[in-house]
Amino acid sequence: MRRHPYDVGVTTLVPSLDVAAVRAAYPALDDGWAYLDGAAGTQVPRAVIDAVTQAWTRGIGNSGGVFEASARSDGYTAGARQAVADLVGAPSPDGVMLGPNMTSMTYRVAGALAKSWKPGDEIVLTRLDHDANVRPWVQAAERAGATVSFAEPVPDTLDLPASAVEHLVTERTKLVALTAASNVVGTRPEVRAVADAAHAVGALVFVDGVHATPHGPVDMAALGADFYATSAYKWSGPHLGAIAADLALLETLLPDQLASSPPEVPWRFETGTHPFAQHAGLVAAVDHLASLAPGDGGTRRERLLASMAAVEAYEAELFAVLLDGLADLPHVQPIGAPASRTATAFFAVDGHAPASVAAHCAGERINVWAGHMYAWELTGMLGIRDSGAVRAGLVHYNDRSDVDRLLIALAELQ
Repeated sequence: MRRHPYDVGVTTLVPSLDVAAVRAAYPALDDGWAYLDGAAGTQVPRAVIDAVTQAWTRGIGNSGGVFEASARSDGYTAGARQAVADLVGAPSPDGVMLGPNMTSMTYRVAGALAKSWKPGDEIVLTRLDHDANVRPWVQAAERAGATVSFAEPVPDTLDLPASAVEHLVTERTKLVALTAASNVVGTRPEVRAVADAAHAVGALVFVDGVHATPHGPVDMAALGADFYATSAYKWSGPHLGAIAADLALLETLLPDQLASSPPEVPWRFETGTHPFAQHAGLVAAVDHLASLAPGDGGTRRERLLASMAAVEAYEAELFAVLLDGLADLPHVQPIGAPASRTATAFFAVDGHAPASVAAHCAGERINVWAGHMYAWELTGMLGIRDSGAVRAGLVHYNDRSDVDRLLIALAELQ
């Protein structure tokens, strides 16, 4: 096996996360690839696969029937709402809306909120965000005649200080939408400070937690989020999206829906038939996350907070190895250096198009992404929207060997 300056042996990381045991839970990792594409979607543990399989094996019926298969399906959905509430600290599972993905759900909420907007109202967004937390609001504002303002990240570091958003908030602001962590450079904005400024003028706060949720503990109340969006496939679950909000707030919103659909919250926000077996898998994914750190029991919420804190600490140490390795490669140019970030690296390689870098890595059985990653505003601001850059993202099942393999592959491009 080839050795490289970064291949310096085993590094002792946070002991509270047994990474070997974590990796053993993921069948996909047995194929010998280094899965550094977690920011685009994670693999799933055996428990999730088994939960989905069991749901189909036992039999599923559509919702609301008087027979057992229907009751099981309703149970899977109720369990999924509770699991998301436990994961993000939602006020109540009854305020958890489920759907096919975060983008679809955000369009749904945007359409409902915009019914009360009028010309002269203001919406504040950021150029740091994934387009799923930009375009739905831009389009809804255009239809309502409201004005959209963008907060700009600091050009060099790509930090987004609270002041960058706060100075845009006025008495006419109806909504502030921002990410809890950038999906390309990992920046963690000062969400609570922004939320306090928004709430001071009566505005609502929509937080895109899709990228943040897999990387540490989440508490909606601590963030000051009126809405918190997340995607299960970013934290080892099925391809589902969810948005959590206070039940009383949702009761004030009337999205478009079929005349025959349930008018109650949260069903009024959910169109069509649910993927019930996927809901069973979502519950298993949350239970998996809650089991990552050893402990003395407690509620699932308590176990999630402990486990995700261990995940955050582990990823930070492994990410430091990656950043140090990238810094030692003079032909690799990191993009952004935020003070607070998730374990997500965005970079360019001198003399190589991002797509060719990703292809080279794939030849070495390493998964990384190249492109704009749907960070439409940010890559446009940086002037790299067409070409994009390369993204490598760590999650809790990555280990030192994954990082070493990436660094070796990038060194070969010098």
